[in-house]
Amino acid sequence: MRPELKRTCICLLMASLSLSSFAQKVKVGYDKQTNFLNFKSYTWAEPAMPPVRPLLYESIVASIDSQLKTKGLVRVGKDGDLTLIPAGGLDFGFNVAAGTPILPTLGGPPPMIDATMWTGATGPSNLMAPLVSEGTLMLTFVDRSTNKVIWTGIVREKLDIERKDKSLQLVTKAIGKLLKRFPPTTK
Repeated sequence: MRPELKRTCICLLMASLSLSSFAQKVKVGYDKQTNFLNFKSYTWAEPAMPPVRPLLYESIVASIDSQLKTKGLVRVGKDGDLTLIPAGGLDFGFNVAAGTPILPTLGGPPPMIDATMWTGATGPSNLMAPLVSEGTLMLTFVDRSTNKVIWTGIVREKLDIERKDKSLQLVTKAIGKLLKRFPPTTK
C-alpha cells in the first residue's frame, strides 16, 4: 500500500473512532418470546421518589411520549397494556487532561532533589478540565397482564451543565436513539 494512502486510511479511522466516542451509549435487552405488536397502550409508573429536576423530568416524559406516539402507542391514565418505569439521573466525573501520564515516564537514575521534584518540569499533573456530567436514562417496559419485564433500555449521554439548551437537545436525541430500538425487530 502506498504511504499516502496508508496515512489517509489511518487518519479516517482515527477520525471515526473519535467521533464515535462522543455518541450516546445505548444498551437494550428484551424478552425474545414477546410479540410486541400486541401492545397498543402504555401507562407511566409513578416515580419511586419525586424528581429532583421536575422540569427536566417533564421534558423527558414529553419526548418519550412523542416517540412512542409515532410508533402507534397511546398513553392512557391507567391500565395500559404496558407500564413504563423510568429511572436515571446525572453523574459527575472528572475530565482528565489528555497529556496527563498515568504512570511516571522517568527512566534512568532518580532525579535530583530540586523545585521540580514534586510537580515535574511541566507543572502538576493533576490539572484537569471541569467536571463533566453524564446523564443516564433507563426505561423499563412491563407487560401489565403478566407483570413481566419485556424490554429494558439504557442510554448515557455526556451533558454540558453550562449550556442547558444544548444539553436538552442531546437528551432528546439520546431518547430518540434509545427508542429507535423499541419495539425490537424480530427476524
